[in-house]
Amino acid sequence: MSVSTTTASREQVLEEIVGAERFLLVTHEGPDGDAVGSLIAMRGALAELGKDVVMFLPASELPLPYEYAFLSLDGLVTELPGDLDERTLVFLDCGNLERNPIAGAGSDGAHVLNIDHHHDNTRFGTVNHVDDAASCTAEIIWDLMGALGLRAQGDVADALYVGLVTDTGRFMYDNTGSRAHVMAAELIQAGVDTHEIYRHLYEGMPFAKLQLLARALGKAHCFDDGHLTLSWLSAADFGETGSVESYSEGVIDHLRAVEGTKVAALIRDRLGPGRGEERKVSLRATDDDVDVSRIARAQGGGGHRRAAGFTTRLGDAELVTFLRAAIAQQLA
Repeated sequence: MSVSTTTASREQVLEEIVGAERFLLVTHEGPDGDAVGSLIAMRGALAELGKDVVMFLPASELPLPYEYAFLSLDGLVTELPGDLDERTLVFLDCGNLERNPIAGAGSDGAHVLNIDHHHDNTRFGTVNHVDDAASCTAEIIWDLMGALGLRAQGDVADALYVGLVTDTGRFMYDNTGSRAHVMAAELIQAGVDTHEIYRHLYEGMPFAKLQLLARALGKAHCFDDGHLTLSWLSAADFGETGSVESYSEGVIDHLRAVEGTKVAALIRDRLGPGRGEERKVSLRATDDDVDVSRIARAQGGGGHRRAAGFTTRLGDAELVTFLRAAIAQQLA
């Protein structure tokens, strides 16, 4: 694969879309609302253009978290098609190849279109369209659809709204610009039922998730005059409450809300065979005093300035020491 480290213009991306006929759409591991919504919306847009397009998620990612179960997954495959080498690979909301579910995606001959909004995207594609001013990858797709003369409606509009509302924290995060509200207005005019989407996303919590949240809040600690608010979830916490990994989503928002917090962190054990001592660390910053993506990159992860994460095998004491030192360094 030839790699371009520059960001392509919208016009260049449109030429890529119009010029190719077959596509495979992929996103990062552990797909969130923006990842899933972007997959579905991009698939719908390309299908409307008459393209041969499939979405790929490994079987290990299914079923999707309960919040997204209402979204249409028409066109999804869990095994790579035999003509993979003949398809344009479109990576959506994927900041680097390390989070990519396709082994060998960077091999010679692969043509990769990289569409993302993470500021630390490594520009791993043949063509990179990275707009870190966009609130979410779904916003970029919405913009591309408009330029192609396509109007979002039905399942595509719902998927775009899910990407928008989840990645902006229900329009509360500082990545929520005027374009995000224009996009929301257009999607509502197209028929999106916001109440129904909010009900699916935020009002269908399994009781096990509530129990898991209680455990995380019960373990919460503050460090360094409250600058770091942190909690842990062990494999036992998941097992004893009957929870799956995705039930930990949202816990960190409670930690972030604690008065005086600069950085919130959630450390959780990874579940499943082969995970061993692997752990996932999620980070959230409350303002621009600390760039948590810098902290995550130091451990091989990444993300946004105020929302990032990494996977590690470090123990509790080592992680706490690392996080406290990294935060103190930026606050000095």
